[in-house]
Amino acid sequence: MTGPGEQRYDVIIVGAGPVGLTLALALVRSAPQLAVALVDRRRLSVPRDNRASAIAAGVRRVFEALGVWDEMAGRAQPITAMRITDSGRADLARPVFLQFDGDVAPSEPFAHMVPNQASGAALLAAAEGAITVVAPAEIAAWSGEGARARLTLADGVVLAAPLVVAADGARSGLRQRAGIGTIGHDYRQTGLVATIGHELAHEGVAYEHFRPAGPFASLPLPGNRSSLVWTEADADAPRFLAMGAEQLAGEIEAVMGSSLGAVTVEDELMSFPLRLQLARSFIGPRLALVGDAAHVIHPIAGQGLNLGLKDVAALAEVVVEAMRLGLDHGAADTLRRYQAWRRFDTASMAMVTDGMNRLFSNDIAPIRALRDFGLGLVDRSGPIKSALIRTASGFDGHGPRLLSGLPI
Repeated sequence: MTGPGEQRYDVIIVGAGPVGLTLALALVRSAPQLAVALVDRRRLSVPRDNRASAIAAGVRRVFEALGVWDEMAGRAQPITAMRITDSGRADLARPVFLQFDGDVAPSEPFAHMVPNQASGAALLAAAEGAITVVAPAEIAAWSGEGARARLTLADGVVLAAPLVVAADGARSGLRQRAGIGTIGHDYRQTGLVATIGHELAHEGVAYEHFRPAGPFASLPLPGNRSSLVWTEADADAPRFLAMGAEQLAGEIEAVMGSSLGAVTVEDELMSFPLRLQLARSFIGPRLALVGDAAHVIHPIAGQGLNLGLKDVAALAEVVVEAMRLGLDHGAADTLRRYQAWRRFDTASMAMVTDGMNRLFSNDIAPIRALRDFGLGLVDRSGPIKSALIRTASGFDGHGPRLLSGLPI
């Protein structure tokens, strides 16, 4: 029975970030008859900051299949090469131990830097009129019992659907309401993010400087601009956050070895705590977790958003195929297929990034010598380098169809 004020949908997505928006679009583009609701605490709008995200080649194909990549591509910057350095606290030089050049496929860079404004605008425009937006809205209660899950909003309205998707971030309220715990640990590190302008052209090259405090990544943006994401110990991060723009620019130039010339800081330095966090289950009664609600990993390899968009490709395919077969798309056996598809890839990437952070975030001479020797061996091995870059690019011949640029 439908209760007073109850609104029914096929799928309800909680969280209107890039993962939630892409999932909504993937569902309605693949099955236009689907009634999809997108719920968020804030009004939907294009991001106002200058931040950008690294989109791997395989994940970019998701946007191509959904028809939104062309709207993003004009403002995106291809990453045509990567240089990896390793240096100690007192080192003046930044020797390159490992480098990747060329395309992952003919005329296909292994990643693009896409401004969040560009991706947000493209996704919002494509979703307009195709989904029901419920925002701003606060969730007061959740139930996954019976044939439909139900979300009770603070204003008393009840939303019901056979499947609810939690795309509401690392502190997912929906995950907590469903009683799904997490495992992981705090890195005792802080991530710092800024956009810089610089004197010299980056030529599409991304740099990853490994330092005792953690990695320092410089990722190219259109023009003489780059996005920085770097790691500092929790105790040291406040010092950088308190710096003025000129002093901070000087610190950045020193870390980069002046590889891009004089630097100017274009926006306020932002910070976020770093931890490894994996949900004990990616599914619950009539519930699926995607993106940061399911997994949070170290940004050392720039794979956080890419993992979330892989979740989207897998879940959308499972849901659409179940509905085409006349099956209950929110039933436990349907959702277990999604979980089986995503758990191994996610756990593997979590272990890799965790291990890399432990290996490189120290200044112990014997360990430095060993890892630099290892990087050198990889650099001289063409097959190993090719395998690594294809993995980082998100290519998987056995993965969801959207990751191959194919419709569901």
